[in-house]
Amino acid sequence: MSETANRTVLVTGATGYIGGRLVPKLLEAGYRVRCLARRPEKLSDRPWSDHPDLEIVAGDVLDQAELVEAMKGCDAAYYLVHSMIAAGREYAERDRALAVSFARASSGSELNRIVYLGGLGELGEDLSMHLRSRREVEEILGTSRVPLTTLRAAMIIGSGSASFETLRYLVERLPVMVTPRWVKTETQPIAVRNVLHYLVECLSVSETAGQTLDIGCEDVMTYQQLMQIMAEELGLRKRLIVPVPVLTPRLSSLWIGLVTPVSSQIARPLAEGLRNRTVCRNMRASELMPQRLLSAHEAISAALQNLGSAGIETNWSMAGEMPGDPEWSGGTVFLDERECVIDAPADQVFRTVCRIGGESGYWGGDFLWRLRGLMDQMVGGPGLRRGRRHPEDLHYGEAIDFWRVTGLEQGERLLLRAEMKLPGVAELEFRLEPIDSQQTRLIQTARFRPLGLFGIAYWYAVVPLHHFVFQYLLNGIRREAE
Repeated sequence: MSETANRTVLVTGATGYIGGRLVPKLLEAGYRVRCLARRPEKLSDRPWSDHPDLEIVAGDVLDQAELVEAMKGCDAAYYLVHSMIAAGREYAERDRALAVSFARASSGSELNRIVYLGGLGELGEDLSMHLRSRREVEEILGTSRVPLTTLRAAMIIGSGSASFETLRYLVERLPVMVTPRWVKTETQPIAVRNVLHYLVECLSVSETAGQTLDIGCEDVMTYQQLMQIMAEELGLRKRLIVPVPVLTPRLSSLWIGLVTPVSSQIARPLAEGLRNRTVCRNMRASELMPQRLLSAHEAISAALQNLGSAGIETNWSMAGEMPGDPEWSGGTVFLDERECVIDAPADQVFRTVCRIGGESGYWGGDFLWRLRGLMDQMVGGPGLRRGRRHPEDLHYGEAIDFWRVTGLEQGERLLLRAEMKLPGVAELEFRLEPIDSQQTRLIQTARFRPLGLFGIAYWYAVVPLHHFVFQYLLNGIRREAE
């Protein structure tokens, strides 16, 4: 039996970005995990929610009685709570109250360790309110009788991380950027998978107890350099970045809120924090808990590589989008979703759907489809000339005109990915839901993940045509199936 098998750890903040990734890693390592959440139902759709070694309890970190109860029988606790999206500057006051409550409750508990994920940044007059608040929380937790392990990180690179997503959206949407001077500030980012390794491993390394450890990859670079790496990984041209001294954190946060889906409330503390140099003082963490640290290039690549297809199968070791991530993570995806009820059994409807393209065409708007195919051929794409191998039979990986079959579940789902020349990634999905033996609901979804501003402009330019081509398509399938 492993030494972790009899150890129960408490995780606060399991509904958050890091907490949601940490829980399955702890379970995988053999720990019993107890999650404290104000709204336990928010964890019910996670893939690990029914794990036999997992317990989810309702409670508020501000309620010491509930905390004391949650800590009973636990060997260690993770403090992953913070209130960055609270209104105005109230997040610092709320974070202070939460930390005081946790420190007091833990002092009377059986805990042998508290683990806290804080922020890098040297103390000084210019330290942002956000980073100063994280440091204050660290100090308050340190007043508990329980040994505290603090891991300090700068930007965490992974889909869903607010700082990473802000960076990605800005680079994706703005070929020319007028930025604050902080783009010249040095930072030492770290991949989310490396953060998770440290968080799990520190429990079994006694030397980390009572220690404050800086964590980061081996690359020290400016935010401007990170932006250019992001552009390269997104397949975009090098960005023109013009730093100016007049842009304040407030103006920067308002601009971020306008250009990206990340709200200005979240962006404000991030923009303030980016003006501070966030570099590791030493690499002792990697000496105590060895692992292969991803470079900034590798980390960004890992965070982006699984985002090209909707409905990906999550891999806990990767940095891609995961269930529970913020809605704005993973990239902008435009949708055109339509559905209808068809008076035919599901197998009959599915056979009809699988006749799409080739000689069968698209059940209406044929002129528009032929025009789009001709335009694609003119820029070097396949157009409609490939047709299809068989008029009815389909297999995974086959070509249909300018589509490729990338998902095929007999009687239930067909997923096509466009191989035409596009400023982004396009998919067309058909999902079938049997209502009874003679009726089927067909859900048709067109998805487009734009690449840069041109991709966004392209989507809005063709939106007026969608009403015709996609509605004709849906109506045609219904007619033929019935």
